[in-house]
Amino acid sequence: MSTSRFGKVAVLMGGRSAEREVSLMSGKGVLKALQASGLDAQAFDPAERDVSELKREGFDVCFIALHGRYGEDGTVQGALELLGIPYTGSGVMASSIAMDKAMTKRVWLAEGLPTPRYELLQRENLASVSADRLIAALGLPMIVKPAREGSSIGVTKVTRAQALPDALALAAQCDADILCEQCIVGDEVTCPVLGSGDGAHALPVIRIVAPEGNYDYQNKYFTDDTQYLVPSGLTVEEEAALESLVVKAYQVLGCRGWGRIDVMIDGTTRKPYLLEINTSPGMTGHSLVPMSARAAGISYEALCEQLLGSASLDYPEARR
Repeated sequence: MSTSRFGKVAVLMGGRSAEREVSLMSGKGVLKALQASGLDAQAFDPAERDVSELKREGFDVCFIALHGRYGEDGTVQGALELLGIPYTGSGVMASSIAMDKAMTKRVWLAEGLPTPRYELLQRENLASVSADRLIAALGLPMIVKPAREGSSIGVTKVTRAQALPDALALAAQCDADILCEQCIVGDEVTCPVLGSGDGAHALPVIRIVAPEGNYDYQNKYFTDDTQYLVPSGLTVEEEAALESLVVKAYQVLGCRGWGRIDVMIDGTTRKPYLLEINTSPGMTGHSLVPMSARAAGISYEALCEQLLGSASLDYPEARR
């Protein structure tokens, strides 16, 4: 693949979200890979520089290695649309919807796709929340998390009624909206998707086996105790059905470029339940999209270049 056609590449990393640390790790990996491929790639941190400088400095394309708010939620995508600079990943609307776990669930449910039962609470009304009613509706254990965060930040698996108030308070520190979700007990899996529209396709499924079943921020990024199984160990039929499901879930949200969808498979019924989608997945040494890509014969460097080649705009005809 020719590298000259990309021109001057900005790798957007860091940013102002709670996932800044992870984003910096992702961005440094992407930057190194693109430079090793001979591209004119440079780091750009929107927390330290105004995004308008991208246009003034003549950047031709952006690889978004930002995670969370202001990077994965449609805001930076909208800025790049106004600047007319193509970028990797989903556009404004899909990014915004996918960042909001409750809104994502609403779209999936409207399309008949399976996702765990949930209740959406507001920070300002937590004092009036009935723990008994929540538990009756969702059962225990229950997952409590901010509606618009990633990397398992602010997430609690509630196993006792007495722990619910603290879990709600923790999630409320991160977001005004708190998602309480039915806990599906079984196999935790994730599946990346590449491409757009009818050309979207799944990469190999990864089954995640975390210490004591706790796939939290620490076990995601800073320990080697979590096992990532690819091949997943699922049956051929289960894996094929899962890949079909995640591609459908990706398409109905209008995603493009790439993404990764997390799924729980009920240990008794073997029914899969969609949890959430990441439209700017991690690219660190512990990240799952590069791991799945390797299993499909795609190196980290080739993956970065392929993703950069998919960079686009919602309104390419308006590019100035």
